[in-house]
Amino acid sequence: MAHTPEASPRHLMHQFWEEHSRDSSLQEMMLDSGAQELTLEDTPEILSLLPFLEGQDVLELGAGIGRFTGSLADVAHHVTAVDFMSSFLNRNQQENGHRSNITFSQADVTNLKLPSQSFDLIFSNWLFMYLSDAELSALAQQMLFWLRPQGRIFFRESCFYQSGNSPRRFNPSLYRKPAEYNHLLTSARATIGSESYGFEIVLSRSVQTYIKRKQNQNQICWLLQKVPREQKNTLGYDTFQKFLDNEQYATRSIQRYEWIFGPAFVSVGGLDTTKELVRLLDLKPGQRVLDVGCGLGGSDFYLAKEFGVEVLGLDLSSNMVELALERAQKEPSSLVQFEISDVTRRTFPEASFGIVYSRDTVLHIEDKVSLFRRLLSWLKPGGQLLISDYCCGQRPWSKAFTQYVKQRRYSLLTPEDYGQVLQEAGFVQVKVLDSTERMLSALTQELQRLETSREKFVQEFSEDEFKSMVSGWQEKLQRCADGDQRWGVFLAQKPQ
Repeated sequence: MAHTPEASPRHLMHQFWEEHSRDSSLQEMMLDSGAQELTLEDTPEILSLLPFLEGQDVLELGAGIGRFTGSLADVAHHVTAVDFMSSFLNRNQQENGHRSNITFSQADVTNLKLPSQSFDLIFSNWLFMYLSDAELSALAQQMLFWLRPQGRIFFRESCFYQSGNSPRRFNPSLYRKPAEYNHLLTSARATIGSESYGFEIVLSRSVQTYIKRKQNQNQICWLLQKVPREQKNTLGYDTFQKFLDNEQYATRSIQRYEWIFGPAFVSVGGLDTTKELVRLLDLKPGQRVLDVGCGLGGSDFYLAKEFGVEVLGLDLSSNMVELALERAQKEPSSLVQFEISDVTRRTFPEASFGIVYSRDTVLHIEDKVSLFRRLLSWLKPGGQLLISDYCCGQRPWSKAFTQYVKQRRYSLLTPEDYGQVLQEAGFVQVKVLDSTERMLSALTQELQRLETSREKFVQEFSEDEFKSMVSGWQEKLQRCADGDQRWGVFLAQKPQ
């Protein structure tokens, strides 16, 4: 059948897969001659990122020949495997039809009908890139209905450009930017009963197999969770992530911070304070380090280069991570990985890391005890936690500081209270350092550097932005001098 301009998008999609499903082979489904080698590595990698599946009901969209179906069914209570190509679905049934906990369904996801709130996880591997923006938005809304409260969706897509090497007479795929997927999925809303729901990102990261095998960072996977929408907590934005990415961590704001703090840094003192702080750690080559709130990754590049440790950097701001990935192009180390991630929802196996590190990030999180208990479980016995963070002085605060904390949505503790929270969470050998004087000296140096480089800064940004940055640094200095703002450094250990 000829490819004509008048053909509908769904007709073209069906035509495309008819051409690439004649043998129902793995190479056809993955559109890559190296599919056999790739799947040996990327299948376990993808499965390792899934949430707890035991006893869960799973909907697998675009199940294909069943590359993941059997593995999902090994753990889940039930799997509903959906694909719109009968040849792929028949092959899947041949491979997995002996399992009593799988239902096979031939359907197009754009008109799929399923019972409300009947699944705990929706899993999809290379499907959304075959849907238009309107189709994906409509599907996202349907998925909110199909999922139970706190249910999750996991999906993986080719971003930016084609990854597979199979020849194609025509290609109807949409190679979106990761930010476009972030927007389309987190913009979905559904009202169920009296409650409004939406998706929040738990993680988004590159598939490491494709980086290793193809030097391709553009295979991206996501885990999102269905949550109640409460805009009063995010100042009118759909999610806290969107609040951060549109306010304090808008791309231009991040670039201004980096200009002051130094290349790939967005935290107090940049590289200088990083070097000082990591001396507190017992770092050994090969250790796994988790950086919570990694920003642009400056600390991670330094740790990997100087100590030979493997670093996973997490940040909720998609703007931060996208810029960090750009910075990574200039770094020779392959020991650093980044992901967009909500650390309060992310899960790792117990004892996954030797070190947990965080710079000026936990101030965004209100329930610090719960967070620190999570971090404690991810540390190996005897593992170390090192945090620097904005803290506060004793109340009452000045009116200006109170307004500043409210506007930034910060949740601050005194250094002493911070240390007690770490102990309450189960950490031992907790050391509390009030390092406000070090923050003051760093702020003073940064302000002097900014003022002496005024012309250069204005050329890159603007006069108004220069004045705004100078004013911001002067206000920080004043808040510290008044005793309202403090800077704490905390070192703690997981019991042996």
